[in-house]
Amino acid sequence: MEAWVAWLLLAALLGIAELLTLTLALGLLAVAALAAGLTGALGMPLGVQGAVFAAWAVAGLVVVRPLARRQFARPPALRTGAAALVGREAVTLTEVSRAGGRARIGGEEWTARPYDPDLVIPPGVLADVLAIEGATALLYPFPDGRDEEPP
Repeated sequence: MEAWVAWLLLAALLGIAELLTLTLALGLLAVAALAAGLTGALGMPLGVQGAVFAAWAVAGLVVVRPLARRQFARPPALRTGAAALVGREAVTLTEVSRAGGRARIGGEEWTARPYDPDLVIPPGVLADVLAIEGATALLYPFPDGRDEEPP
């Protein structure tokens, strides 16, 4: 078996191992093995292939991996203001239709419209806040039809 084929097999095995472990290190080593395999396919001697593998492995593990880990460790963006209401639960206070309506979201009363303009949401229905447009909440009723008495 030629050396470049062995490098490609090693790259495939390391890639599969990366998919199973999600460490990022094995994936970077798979890229290094792929680079060495391509170098071997171009007819370079085994010593050059090994040097290419080492250079790509060091570059990946020393430069790329810390940058990627720092990016993954970043906390999610904090939503504030009206954007923080998206995904919360609302209770319709009046009928909510294309023309408008009122809903209580997190203790505050908001103007509301259904997300789907053809829907009419009766009073006392729990709904999901899908978006905020200006001072109007766009609602969609929960599919299980949960109702609550209006306050």
